Amino acid sequence: MRKPELLIPASSLEVLKVAVIFGADAVYIGGEAFGLRAKAKNFSLEEMKEGIAFAHKYGVKVYVTANILAHNRDLKGVRTYFQELKEVCPDALIIADPGVFMLAKEICPEIERHISTQANNTNYLTYRFWKEQGAKRVVSARELTLSELRELRANIPEDLEIETFIHGAMCISYSGRCLLSNYFTGRDANQGACTHPCRWKYAVVEETRPGEYFPVYENERGSYIFNSKDLCMIEHIPELLEAGIDSFKIEGRMKTALYVAAVARTYRKAIDDCLRSQELYRQNMDWYREQIGGCTYREFTTGFFYGKPDENSQIYGNNTYIKGYTYLGIVNELDGRGYCRIEQRNKFSVGDEIEIMKPDGTNVPVRVEELLDEEGSRMESAPHPKQKLFVRLSGEAEVFDILRKREEAPGAE
Repeated sequence: MRKPELLIPASSLEVLKVAVIFGADAVYIGGEAFGLRAKAKNFSLEEMKEGIAFAHKYGVKVYVTANILAHNRDLKGVRTYFQELKEVCPDALIIADPGVFMLAKEICPEIERHISTQANNTNYLTYRFWKEQGAKRVVSARELTLSELRELRANIPEDLEIETFIHGAMCISYSGRCLLSNYFTGRDANQGACTHPCRWKYAVVEETRPGEYFPVYENERGSYIFNSKDLCMIEHIPELLEAGIDSFKIEGRMKTALYVAAVARTYRKAIDDCLRSQELYRQNMDWYREQIGGCTYREFTTGFFYGKPDENSQIYGNNTYIKGYTYLGIVNELDGRGYCRIEQRNKFSVGDEIEIMKPDGTNVPVRVEELLDEEGSRMESAPHPKQKLFVRLSGEAEVFDILRKREEAPGAE
């Protein structure tokens, strides 16, 4: 049985470091151009260099997305970008466009080329085609079933890798090839500028009564007829292993460090447990569910892995995000006086009961005993995000631990 890679997204250098510490085998990131998450923070070349060096120190690989569907106007910039990436030396480039693929093959042939899910990779002949062009790995379309993936594995070369999304947001459109954003806003999803109109609230208009909007009721907040539930395969790791997938991919290059930490360490433990013993994996299922439920998510689905969803497992939900915890910050350093230095992400106060979330899977309940600003002045609360603070806790924290606060009741983001 193949031991799969756990591939985790990172929106920033800080999140990359969290992904590495919390269990990733590989991390995928975007540069400042030519990836499909233009609204993510993304990485400058200098940040890429630092991130790659950090990851390699821990034996973790870094892949860079360059998966736009390029127009003529893009090609000159792509060429320059690949010449720059040649100096940065990521472990692979994730590419969708055949023209972009040929430029990468010409300019930086020493960097592996992976074929993005955007290329609609649905059959083993497509995989063989990309292998002949020099691809090391192909990312399967989200529409494939486990049965199709098993058949695919049996009909491609052993050294051609299969990467498959197993967790995260799903797109209404076939393998992400969506036109809604372009139509409504002029921002092209296939150029990295998606405005996520599938998450918007919609009503029906009858042709002879323009201006009259008739809601289609799904819940008290409105109708979200294009909106998909989130994919979650935490309960199906044995079937994924049996299918012969080489890389288990988590979606989320615009998510927080809290989300990345929670998902990375949960899937890390689930995969490792299952490889040791399926009995151990089953014994720990409640813990996996609890941890996945502690990060921000929509309702869950198994997507297309077991065939086209029927009326009882349909993929459409409301746009409500469930949030079990509020993300407070990452421990950046310890100052030797018993204080943790963090960059605050959400409001908290002296006396609050919070948790230290550790990479090994433990969650340590602690109390906030003291807050200091950067100048060392005492504060009763930290109301403004992005402040750099010193925090003294009733328990011990380490660098890269996540600080979080439990929500009283799950709510929408």
